[in-house]
Amino acid sequence: MSESNILIENSDSIRTITINRPSQLNALNSQTINELSEALKEAEKDNSVRAIILTGSGEKAFVAGADIKEFASFSVEEGKKLSKEGHDKLFDLAQNLSTPIIAAVNGFALGGGLELVMSAHIRVASDNAKMGLPEVSLGVIPGYGGTQRLAQLVGRGKAMEMIATAGMISADDAHKWGLVNYVTTPEGLMEMCNKIAGKIAKNSSTAISSAIKAVNANYTDGENGYETEIAEFGNCFGTEDFKEGTTAFIERRKAEFK
Repeated sequence: MSESNILIENSDSIRTITINRPSQLNALNSQTINELSEALKEAEKDNSVRAIILTGSGEKAFVAGADIKEFASFSVEEGKKLSKEGHDKLFDLAQNLSTPIIAAVNGFALGGGLELVMSAHIRVASDNAKMGLPEVSLGVIPGYGGTQRLAQLVGRGKAMEMIATAGMISADDAHKWGLVNYVTTPEGLMEMCNKIAGKIAKNSSTAISSAIKAVNANYTDGENGYETEIAEFGNCFGTEDFKEGTTAFIERRKAEFK
């Protein structure tokens, strides 16, 4: 893949994907969305990748929003297509990826940027980060899953307040409301994310994939999370990781998952 808006770096079993449009505060345009989609698919196919860290370049922003110039003149049907393609190509793809994604929020995460953060499985923010969904100030609503994922994470009332006021919240408030898992200094952000990714990498990737499916099922229309858990629990018994994990436990050694 020839990418111009993202950077990819590998360290052992951890892949870091950096959105690299610092002069545009890493705003998401269609090309960047396509490149991120392909990068996530490639990471998913690479069995050596156990965890993904997603961040933005520079010191100001993770992603400061979507590139408004691209869709300012769109019609109703074009708007619906834009939202649907964004869900399919990137935001739903990220949430349902079997390889865990850690969002390293290094500054502004607004609009589509916060929606991308919320699509990740784990979220860590630097203490200078600011997060919000300002779309209603432009006469539109969040269109990449923001109305749904924000309410799931912080509750309906706080989600409505954030969306209707178009305001930004601090990293500390985001942590208090459950929007992010941890808050660190800017200098310690990547260290914290790599520490979490390292812990993930030691465990069974097939079991983690099953866990992601089971957790996500609780928030998916038409799916029963308990039934998905039962099915995925059973599926684990047919994996090499289950054999290795249980054998290692009985033999009182650390499991070595392939």
